[in-house]
This record gives sequence, structure tokens and C-alpha cells, in this order.
Amino acid sequence: MLENLSQRLARVVKTMRGEARLTETNTQEMLREIRIALLEADVALPVVRDFIARVKEKALGQEVLQSLTPGQALVGVVNRELTELMGGQASALNFQTQPPAIILMAGLQGAGKTTTVGKLAKWLRETQRKKVLTVSCDVYRPAAIEQLKAVTEQAGADFFASNPRQTPNEIAQGALQWARTHYHDVLLVDTAGRLAIDAQMMEEIRALHAQLEPIETLFVVDAMQGQDAINTAKAFGEALPLTGVVLTKLDGDSRGGAALSVKAITGKPIKFVGVGEKLTGLESFHPERMANRILGMGDIVSLVEEAQRSVDQKAAKELSDKLKAGNRFDLNDFLAQLSQMKKMGGLSSMLDKLPAQFQAAAGQADMGKAEKEMRRMQGIIHSMTPGERTKPELIKASRKRRIAAGAGVQVQEVNRLLNQFEQMQGMVRKMQKGGMAKMLRGMKGMMPGMR
Repeated sequence: MLENLSQRLARVVKTMRGEARLTETNTQEMLREIRIALLEADVALPVVRDFIARVKEKALGQEVLQSLTPGQALVGVVNRELTELMGGQASALNFQTQPPAIILMAGLQGAGKTTTVGKLAKWLRETQRKKVLTVSCDVYRPAAIEQLKAVTEQAGADFFASNPRQTPNEIAQGALQWARTHYHDVLLVDTAGRLAIDAQMMEEIRALHAQLEPIETLFVVDAMQGQDAINTAKAFGEALPLTGVVLTKLDGDSRGGAALSVKAITGKPIKFVGVGEKLTGLESFHPERMANRILGMGDIVSLVEEAQRSVDQKAAKELSDKLKAGNRFDLNDFLAQLSQMKKMGGLSSMLDKLPAQFQAAAGQADMGKAEKEMRRMQGIIHSMTPGERTKPELIKASRKRRIAAGAGVQVQEVNRLLNQFEQMQGMVRKMQKGGMAKMLRGMKGMMPGMR
């Protein structure tokens, strides 16, 4: 996420921290590097100008100049200004209305709007404990209604059926009545998108807005569009009373300019960001956390929240109780840990939220290769018998050949898995003995693809 921008700014931050004394020359050089980094990230030029001017004003102020560590004080200025640029503080959804709270989703075709409706339905159910109904008012795109039905079922929410022969207003009215009579807390309305903004599209969504009077009107925009994303958001903002923005595909090959520009250009807060195709890939947007990630400081809070959402708490307690009782950590437990890591988005998602120094400690690992190796490890363990998983010492040469054949791998890969498992087992033993520091030192080289 925002990898190129983050790497460049992290280097600038490292240099800034090392400055014991700020001068006009080194301050100008740092500001120049920040300006180039932001422009390369496709941040809108007016936004860059204002940002640099504010940082320069603060950098030459008394707070920084009189600090015992001016370089670090300047890093704090950049961090605070980045946070303000993206909205200052998180903006939550508004539910202060008579149920159902109506959330209208707008955006161009291809931005990931329908998938985002499914992600939001899942997020509302699991984090807000809301009873959610979704409806598609897209009567133009083939299979749009069926697509929303499928993602809604995956999210565990309710779906209001419609058909392309109805008008969007008829569908919306029917869904609203259904939501009221079946006591839904939230009604998510997916609207039609177009390949480009046109008068018919705007008129249709304005009519829907007037009819439904939604408490939230969210604009879904593809972060990979760069400057086009900003221009499109501005056009929608002029046509509709938007209450927030959802940035999708922020984990893709995007330069990040949309995340840094959209609040300044539209005046509307970013409420969510979409990462990945899975329905779990929706995160509440926290400007201060995003600023930390961009500057290479990591986002441990989001990582912990993701763990709390994704980790099977019952399974985690059972493993904890098992280890406290002095029982061995076996291959069943190892497989469960790999599965939990996968639920959290895999290695790359977890690494993205760690501070820069921890990412560097992970080496220049190929995350794609590491994820593939994790899947291979799971396949190898699945090829074992229950007895072998419980007692790995049973696995000798003939069993290794059978397991390798069953998993479609070489025997050497079975040996590698068993070696990694032994390392994990050793770490767990140290943890049981209270040696957390020793355990952390032993983590080096444990996970696939990391050195």
C-alpha cells in the first residue's frame, strides 16, 4: 500500500531525524525531497503547494528551532501535517436516524462499488452488530443484481431481490418498505455506474437521493485512477451532498495521490479504504495511522484490530490452555497458525502495517513467493495422517516419501517444513519458560521467504 511514496518519505524522515541542527539549506533540501515524493505519488499540485508551505512555516517556527532534537521535531511536523491533509481524525458512519439507516453508494463502473457494498455489509454485521439489507438499483449492467446477491450471501447479510424491468426508484421504494417491515438496521443501496460521468447518470442518482434521503452518501473511487479519481470525486461532490469517500484498490499498483488529495479537493472525509478482493478487505480510514504508515512508522493498532477480527478467539484460548498445561505444540497447532495468518490477509498484509525497521528486518523477501510457500506448507500438513500431525517424530523416510507424493512436492520440501516446525516448537518452549526476548530472537528465518 503506497509503497513507493512510503519508501521515499521514510528515507527523508531518516535523514531528518539525524539532523542535530536545522539550517535554511538542509530544510530546503528536505522539503524539496518531500515535494518530489508527493508529486511522483500523483498528489494534486495545489495540494502539494499548500502542504509544503505549511510544513515550511512550522519547520522554521520556534517549536522546531528551539527543540533539543530539531530533526525529530521536524518529523513530527510532517506527520501532523500529513494527518491534517487526510482529514485530521477518523470519520465514523452516522446512524443517528430512525432505522433503517440508508447508505447510498455512488461511483463509476469498475471502481469496485458492488464488491464494496458486500464488504461494508460484512463490516457492519461483524463490527457494529447491525442487521443489514442490500439492494441493487443497477438495471443496466448485465448480472449486476446477481453479483450483489452473491457477495451479500457471502457477507451473511440479507438481499432484496429486484429485476432489470423495474425502475431504480421502484426498486429503492420496495427495498425501503421491506427494510422497515423486517426491522433492518441498515439499508445499503448499490446504484448504477457508468464508464464516464454523464447527465443521465447524475439525474438518476439525484432522484434516488431525493426519494431515499440517505443518512450517508458514499462515493466509491478507484485509487489506481490517480488524478482522474480526484476529478471524478469532485464532479460527484458537486452533484450530490456526499458525506464520505471509499477508496478502493489501495493495495494495487497505485501511487497514493488519491488518498492524500481527495479530502483537500472535495472537502469530504475518507471513511473506508478497500484492500484486496476478499470481503474482509475493508478498513476504517484513520488519517493518523495512514500518516504513520506513509512515513514508515507502521500501524500496529490496525494490525491488532485485524487480529481481533480475524483470529478465532476460541481456538486461540484452547491453544493457550494447552500450552499452559505443558502440552506440546504439534503440527495441528502449526497448521492452525498458518490458517489464522491467511485470514489476516497473509504475510504481505501484516508486513505492510509494521514499522519500516521491522520490514527491513524481514529482508527483501518476495512476498508472493512467501505466500505461495505458505500454501505449500498447508498442503504438506494436510497430506499427513492425524497421528503424524500429533507426533511428528513418527515421520521417517518412507512416510516423508508418501507425504511428498500426496502433496505433489519433493521430499526436500517436507524436510524443510519439519525444520521450520521444529524452530517454531523451540520458540514455543522458550515462551512457556517466560523467555520472550529469546523467543523474539529466534523468529529470524522462521517464516517462509524471510531472512
